[in-house]
Formats: sequence, C-alpha cells, structure tokens
Amino acid sequence: MKMRIAVLAAISTALLMMPADVNSQTPQKASTFTIAGHEGEAQLIKVNGKSYVEIEALARLTQGTLSFKANQTILTLPPADSVGQAAVPHPKAGLSTAFIQASIEELSVIREWRVAIVNAVQNNTPLGEEWISSHHRLADKNLALASAAASTDDDHSAFPLLTSEFNNMQKLSDLYLAMRKEASFISPDHFDTSLEQQVLSCAQGFVSITENHVFQDQAACH
Repeated sequence: MKMRIAVLAAISTALLMMPADVNSQTPQKASTFTIAGHEGEAQLIKVNGKSYVEIEALARLTQGTLSFKANQTILTLPPADSVGQAAVPHPKAGLSTAFIQASIEELSVIREWRVAIVNAVQNNTPLGEEWISSHHRLADKNLALASAAASTDDDHSAFPLLTSEFNNMQKLSDLYLAMRKEASFISPDHFDTSLEQQVLSCAQGFVSITENHVFQDQAACH
C-alpha cells in the first residue's frame, strides 16, 4: 500500500511540475492508463518521451479525493479495506422481481398439472402420458429459469421450497400413471389425496412469500 501511494504521489508530482509551455509542444498518440485492482481507465499522453495523466483522472481511478492548500495539491486515497468492500456489494434483502416472476410461472404450470390429474381421478377421464410429459418438461424448464434468476439471499432460501414442490408434483404424477397402468378405473378413495394436498398447500404458502417479497419457510413444502 505504501509503495502504491509513493507511485501515485510521484505521478501527481510529475503532473504538477509540468513545464508551462507543455501545451505548446506536440503530444504524441494517446494511450490508456489503468491501475490494477481498480475499474476504469484514463488517457495517458506522451510528450517529449514523458508520460502524463490528469490528476483528476488519477483521483477518479483510485476513488480518492483532491484537496488544495496554498500551493499544494493533495491526493487522499481511501483505506484499502473500504475499496475491497465497495468491489463486493452485499446481496439485496428480500425476493427479487425476476425470481418472483420465474417462480409464478413455475407454480402456474404445476397448478395446471395438479388440477388435471385430480379431475382425471374424480371424473374418470384418463390423461395421456404425452400431456403429462409435456408439463413435466415445462415445469423442469421453469425451475431452471427460477434458479438462474435467484440473486438475493431470500431467493436462494426460497428456491429449495420451489424444487420440493416440483418433486412432490412429480411423485403425484408418477403415482397416477402407475395406478392408471394397473386399472382402467381409479377410485378417488384409493388415490393419495394427502400428497395432492401437500402440493396444494406448498403452492399456497409459496404464493404468500411472493406477495410479501420476503422469505418465510413453508412446512408443507418439506
């Protein structure tokens, strides 16, 4: 850190001690000047074989501040730890808008999937495997999109609940297909309504999370 300050001070001194007629001399082609570990760049101008950077640009690159006292120009650099903290922002609290939208899309597909199976059992109207497979693929895709959209701590805490909802819906769907293969008629009394109720309760609890934009654990999703 001391070496970096010394280098920057030397650059600043060189800028302040530029000859008065430097502007009258012909500058060579400008290149860029960067500082390792800092974002941004500044123009580096070579005049008569020497390189110069504006003091203001140097202060901007180092996130420093300039002050003036009598005939002195002072460049104050921020503490090293504050620079590191600025480079790594803390995740925002609450559920992000992108994650909420992706989760709602996932729950919408799962709801249609669940309702179709429940109606098929109650009304004895068989569902085709292709229809079920298409909803499985869509729900799987939406779950991946929700995972990609997760950006906050609350998003990452809520995602396992959404995954559990998908897995339970898959179990319910597999149960229906297995019973359908064994018999042409499925009695509603023999269908696992507790699993179906769990899927429904988890979805309702997750919707309340998205409405409040704050994560709250949902027992029905476990």
